[in-house]
Amino acid sequence: MHQSINNLVSIQNTLKIEKKDSNQTKIIAVSKTFPINEILPLINHGQVHFGENKVQEALEKWQPIKQDFKHLQLHMIGKLQSNKVKFVVGLFDYIHSLDSLKLAKKISEEQKKFKKKLKIFIQINIGNESQKSGIDEAELNEFHKICINELELDIIGLMCLPPQNGDTKKYFSKMKNLAERIDVKELSMGMSNDYLEAAKYGATYLRIGSKIFGNRN
Repeated sequence: MHQSINNLVSIQNTLKIEKKDSNQTKIIAVSKTFPINEILPLINHGQVHFGENKVQEALEKWQPIKQDFKHLQLHMIGKLQSNKVKFVVGLFDYIHSLDSLKLAKKISEEQKKFKKKLKIFIQINIGNESQKSGIDEAELNEFHKICINELELDIIGLMCLPPQNGDTKKYFSKMKNLAERIDVKELSMGMSNDYLEAAKYGATYLRIGSKIFGNRN
């Protein structure tokens, strides 16, 4: 069995032991920088959700894959520039990094052209870090209303990248409260180093790369 499959099964088993409703938690295999031959064993094993953070790399890699495997769900997890939105709407199924009104308007515009609706997460700047993108907590309610009412976006949840050296429990707990506040069901949080903690605090999508594929070169 391919090592990445062993790694994925190990994560799934850990989640089952630690979290009673682990079936509600989806694992996104973050395949950025990894070639098709590293991804195919996971697809053949039954993995459905994959994540990429660079549009150009995703186009080259995933357009041929998705022609053969139409059931796959592709997640845009990196910062998204407005001029790349048309490519993302064409190829991807989810966006995890909606972080501005300008971007929301562009996504809405392109979705109408493609006659396609992606599932979207609003990115929250949960640690109020100047170097990170995201909507401030205080602006969330108003931003969410504009997205769903005026722009007709399918906002399914919230996403965060907590501070690297911070208390992740505190931030994950805060994210859960924010999701309840605006009545969304999904939480995209938790990566290779903190996925278990995130799952305990209600994460429904875990973005896991190195813990599945190994370290990137």
